[in-house]
Amino acid sequence: MEKQRTGVGRRKEAVTRVFVSKGDGKITVNDKDYKHYFSLVYLQNQVERPLRTIDALNKFDVKISASGGGFKGQAEAAMLGIARVLVDMNAEFRPALKAAGLLKRDPRSVERKKFGHKKARKSFQFSKR
Repeated sequence: MEKQRTGVGRRKEAVTRVFVSKGDGKITVNDKDYKHYFSLVYLQNQVERPLRTIDALNKFDVKISASGGGFKGQAEAAMLGIARVLVDMNAEFRPALKAAGLLKRDPRSVERKKFGHKKARKSFQFSKR
């Protein structure tokens, strides 16, 4: 049996653990098919993106354990995790994945709410009198 590789991807509050092994292109997220878990097509494309970049969509089986955040954050965290594992498996994949911008962790997250405000920056209506 081929060795299974693991990696971690993060985005916003989402964290995914990714397990990649040689196979026939089966992708599962939390024991469900990724097309059922991520019902929106653009999120499915995000998960597939690292594999499409190196033309290996049907060469690896991917098992993803996702927690925290929402579906978009989880999909993008999975994308980063898969890219990291592929580079770990074969260093020749690195230039293509790096050029596509798949190895950079997106640092943006939600700004904290400030006291005296409705949200992070939105204030209550100001009345001079």
